[in-house]
Amino acid sequence: MDVQKLLYQMFMSNHRFTHHSDEAWFRSVWTTTARSNFKHLLYNARKNAQTVCQSPDLTLWRERTPTWIRTVYWEGLCNICAVERWQETSTTMKVNRAANQEANKHTSGSVSFATHQSRLENELKRPLTFQEVFDKMHKKKGADQYISDRAREVAELYRQQMTEKYAK
Repeated sequence: MDVQKLLYQMFMSNHRFTHHSDEAWFRSVWTTTARSNFKHLLYNARKNAQTVCQSPDLTLWRERTPTWIRTVYWEGLCNICAVERWQETSTTMKVNRAANQEANKHTSGSVSFATHQSRLENELKRPLTFQEVFDKMHKKKGADQYISDRAREVAELYRQQMTEKYAK
């Protein structure tokens, strides 16, 4: 049995569905979430190994196996990351992310606009405007300053369009 099936069975031993038809949808959500979380765990493990070893040399990382992963898997991961093609892809992706640092930048993490709006409305006990939610997600905490020029421009454009449309 593969690890993913085992983890899902362990999860399901503690959870039940009201309707059997929900299970396929839930399995899809669970799988997506598990993959995302695991990817994040591996990234942190590599970052920690680099910090502890004080070196980007992947061969040194092999000796720093995290407690939550089997040594053979960790060594396999280090071998994959040491391959030149993987290194090239990693470098390309870093360059791409650095080239557009303002893209998808929020102060609220990876929470959707709708989720953030719902949480704020529950917290404040009133409906919020688009502008209020946008500002909460794109302004520095405790300051009246947008996190990027792009966010400020979008907010100004929205304000201008709403004024033109409704201030008659």
